[in-house]
Amino acid sequence: MGAEFPSLCDAELRERFDELGFITGSHELVPLLRHAYKAACVSDITVLLEGETGTGKQVLASAIHRLDRKRGAFPFVTTHCGSLSLSLAESELFGHQKGAFTGAVAQRKGLFQFAHRGTLFLDDVNDLPSDLQAKLLDVLQRGTVRAIGSDQETRVDVRIVAASNQPLQPLVCQNRFRTDLYHRLNVVRLRLPPLRERMQDLPALVLALARRHHDIYHPIESVDCELISFLQSQAFPGNVRELENEVQRMLFSKTDGPSLSLADWHRGWEGRRTDEQPDLLRDAAEKVWGAISSQGIPYAQAMRLLERQVLEAALHVGGRTRREIAQCLRTSERTLYHKIRTLRAQRDA
Repeated sequence: MGAEFPSLCDAELRERFDELGFITGSHELVPLLRHAYKAACVSDITVLLEGETGTGKQVLASAIHRLDRKRGAFPFVTTHCGSLSLSLAESELFGHQKGAFTGAVAQRKGLFQFAHRGTLFLDDVNDLPSDLQAKLLDVLQRGTVRAIGSDQETRVDVRIVAASNQPLQPLVCQNRFRTDLYHRLNVVRLRLPPLRERMQDLPALVLALARRHHDIYHPIESVDCELISFLQSQAFPGNVRELENEVQRMLFSKTDGPSLSLADWHRGWEGRRTDEQPDLLRDAAEKVWGAISSQGIPYAQAMRLLERQVLEAALHVGGRTRREIAQCLRTSERTLYHKIRTLRAQRDA
């Protein structure tokens, strides 16, 4: 077990993780950080991180490793389980001897040996092939690996941090993930919330992400409240990873000034082709056509109904002013107000 760390107050805890790349400006994630910090103190305990793609699982895993006084000076090795081919996965993880198979022209260490005394991060462990699940369980239980083509076992001292982009428990119930491996990994379980559940972190996140790229783009000292309000209305299905892409797009389009604004967002989108994200509109168009063809609705009436429902959907999103809605729709408040009045008059007629 690693040496105990000094107790940290909430602000110190957030600052420590900020320095390691896992950024939060709110109190809501403090329990998560405190559990991660405690896990870092216990060097040999297995950690399971669950959360959607782009929520920062690898960043948090790296932070746990770097805070680990016993292992932090040794390698942090990452592998994406979904990218392991069945034919080479065992060699990738456990190594092989020269001549063990066609193409094995030299002896090679596996990831477990490379991570010796450090941490092995198994990303997307939910995608690990079933045959490998059994072999991984055996390594975790016995602490030894056997390279392909070798009759000798090698002892490895490796901490495992695993990540899954979906909850593992339902996969266990569906017999898609081994129960015994799940229990072996699920010693300390940390759930990383999606960005939509931590919108209060946006000001700190946007500023930190902008400063992360200060050596390439314009230095940023602040973020306008208007931009934050607008970003809080966006879905960001790609979570923090998608947000970072959008911040870089704004930085690339920015010409001057130390603050990011809503104008930078719009400028960043001006040069993008409208066919980059056609699927949502195509799906909606197919559904509208289905309604027209099956219900016999005249085309002009269907378009009026569609426009009204789009506006009503926008107006019913909580926490947004009409000014913000008009900006999202790339129109003026006056035009929006006129459209709302006209469509409501048509509905009530």
